[in-house]
Amino acid sequence: MSLLVWNYRELGNLCIEDQLVDFVWAKDPSVVCLAKTWTEARLEQVQRCVQFKNLFVVPRCNKAGGLVILWKEGFPLEVEKYSKNYIDTVINKGKENAWRFTRFYGESDTNKRHEAWSKLRALKNCGSIPWLCVRDFNEITQQSEKQGGRSRPYHQMQAFRNILDECGFMDLDFVGFPFTWHKHYPNFTIWERLDRAVATNEWFSMFAGTKVHHLDVTSSDHKALWISPEHMNCSFQKPFHFAQMWMTEKGCSDTVEAMWSINSNESWDTHELRKLETCGAALSK
Repeated sequence: MSLLVWNYRELGNLCIEDQLVDFVWAKDPSVVCLAKTWTEARLEQVQRCVQFKNLFVVPRCNKAGGLVILWKEGFPLEVEKYSKNYIDTVINKGKENAWRFTRFYGESDTNKRHEAWSKLRALKNCGSIPWLCVRDFNEITQQSEKQGGRSRPYHQMQAFRNILDECGFMDLDFVGFPFTWHKHYPNFTIWERLDRAVATNEWFSMFAGTKVHHLDVTSSDHKALWISPEHMNCSFQKPFHFAQMWMTEKGCSDTVEAMWSINSNESWDTHELRKLETCGAALSK
């Protein structure tokens, strides 16, 4: 199980859509979170391409913002609350290993950033289960997370650090290029680490050693984040669907008949089903 989170410029750009599909096929995430969507009609096309059963959308406002979360069929995710700044969900709700996942988006306007921190504070007061919060906070915690341009005002960074401390968040370590956003100017480029994953100590205890991978992109000013929590068990098994087209491939019929013969006098167990699924997956490549 893993999560893919990406804050791109817009859907409708075929390069972005193609790269998103490539990420999904390469990383096989159970949850995909997107931001800055422009057309919901294109989302349906993307949903079909990545073959995710579930889709939840917070619509954009005046052609700005917009949040999306997609998750696979059978994955135990439930949307609890949402606003223009976040989608708050629970994984394995009601179970002993339940945890919280929030897709958050900070205010781009520095004069309104305190409003985003107030919403994060309110979310903190909504529950006490292990909590993972991911995405573009539009702020950095220290000057080393910025390269190029003017220095970030101290009070802005301090306000961000304060809300992270108040929520009990610690930063997840990352793999890859240290900055997740850039903007090119004629004579220089600004690089900043605006996108990150933070979690409470309880979440760290459940999934110790988890890292965030900064995925290189060619079609957006933001890198994609791929998070694969270690030792995660969400009681989720990817549904197996046999594709009729596999029967046209040489050798498939013989393999299926052989497996059926082996199991003709007994019910198929999980091990044998995985063998057939592996066969199908190989033939579908």
